[in-house]
Order: sequence, then structure tokens, then C-alpha cells
Amino acid sequence: MTELLEDSPLTSEAVITDVRHLLSHGEEALAFDTMCSWIYEDALPVTRRYLARLVALVDEMATPRSVQRLDELLID
Repeated sequence: MTELLEDSPLTSEAVITDVRHLLSHGEEALAFDTMCSWIYEDALPVTRRYLARLVALVDEMATPRSVQRLDELLID
């Protein structure tokens, strides 16, 4: 999850800090959902490879709605 955050297109330090804070408190699923939500809300471009990495974690995080519609942001 930390690697996904580091590789994410997020630019807001406040959002990145919030996601890190959630991770440090064991809230991986909430951190994942928060990260995906901000990517979508800010309409940040994602690559197919990055999206595939997010989708791979959906079952583990039990948050399938987190990645819905992110395919609208694909740049390649």
C-alpha cells in the first residue's frame, strides 16, 4: 500500500499525509479508499499499470467500490 501511495498521481501533501496517517493506524482499507477517492475527485491521470495494481488490491482491501470509475482517468 505504501508503494502505491508513493507511485500515485496524488499531489496534495494534505491528502498524502492523511493516507499515511491512516496507514500508520492500521486503517489500510480506509487509506486505500481515501487514496482512490482523491485520485478520482481530482481527476488525476492513471496508467493502465497503476490501475491494475490498484485493482489487484481490491479483494484484499474489501473495498471494490474504491476503484470504480478510475478507468475514466486512463492516460495510456
